[in-house]
Amino acid sequence: MARLTYAINKGINRSIVFRGLKGQYIWYAGGAMFMVMILYALMYILGVNTYLCLLIAALIAAGSIMTVYQLSASYGEHGLTKAMAARKIPRLVKATSRKRFITSNKSN
Repeated sequence: MARLTYAINKGINRSIVFRGLKGQYIWYAGGAMFMVMILYALMYILGVNTYLCLLIAALIAAGSIMTVYQLSASYGEHGLTKAMAARKIPRLVKATSRKRFITSNKSN
């Protein structure tokens, strides 16, 4: 009976990487390019000069891709999500009355 050999997948539980972008930044770059295509189509339909449409779309696309690469480099794979979540945490919780805690304790 012959032995079967299988190649081991070394990428298990590792994030997806595409040209230096990791994880969620791939989706951000794709979304930015989709919005640029929609913007180009709208400008073309509205009758703006084709070369001007192309120039504006290229500048916006380059700027958005550079921004996504900068975010990827500065925050890392999950850092941007953590930074956005940290902004939603209140710095201070004020309670001017103990009434809510006292009444909720009596109902038990």
